[in-house]
Amino acid sequence: MSLLAEERKKQIIEMIESQGQVKVNDLAKDFEVSTETIRRYLEDLESENKLKKVYGGAIKVDSEEEPSMFEREILRIDEKKQIGQKAASLIQKGDVIFIDEGSTTLQMASSLTDLLDVTIITNSFPLVTMLMKYESKGLFTGDIIFLGGHVNSKHFRASGSLAEKMAKDFYVNKAFIAIDGVHPETGITSFDLEKCLLSKIFIHNASETFVLADHTKLNVKATYKIESLKEIDHLITNVPMPTDWNIQDMNWII
Repeated sequence: MSLLAEERKKQIIEMIESQGQVKVNDLAKDFEVSTETIRRYLEDLESENKLKKVYGGAIKVDSEEEPSMFEREILRIDEKKQIGQKAASLIQKGDVIFIDEGSTTLQMASSLTDLLDVTIITNSFPLVTMLMKYESKGLFTGDIIFLGGHVNSKHFRASGSLAEKMAKDFYVNKAFIAIDGVHPETGITSFDLEKCLLSKIFIHNASETFVLADHTKLNVKATYKIESLKEIDHLITNVPMPTDWNIQDMNWII
């Protein structure tokens, strides 16, 4: 990398620090280089954890991008981030999607800025808050629909009969579901009945269903059954399928 390139990257970092974000087209104009050159600079800086690439530019990497109150409560955050990023990578332009409330599905948020014309339907307060922040910065261009209902302040979500009634009126391309347990015999389960009922609607009204679960959820039977595994199209996790599982119809994604 030339000294001039390093100087430009240093200027990009300074701009990120002062402005919170940069745009590829603006940088290309300021530095009088191609947009491809700018994208290479941003890729280098992202690999050094100096910024976060988003659609059309980059944003600052700091505690604002992941609210600290949720970060502190989330166990196995690295695994959940990887699962969330993988899930977001499966969304296509123009998709209409459900995103369930959960600590793993929440990790999809930072990767949603790379998407175009996506409609996101959710009952998660933290997810909506993050998407609204991205939208105010011009980093998210899709539509956001929040399912209102009974407010659960412990889990930062809306649920209950009102949320269920709203959810039934939407038919989507993909549903991304958070669960408390997944077992080859009992299927996917939850410790919360209201969450269970809403997740079931998400699954039934989606063309494809993706369950997000880190390895600690495998072989776990929670209190309430959501669905059997035959109703699930994909499971996204961080480990291979256990050798004693014989699942044929569900796609196991690592």
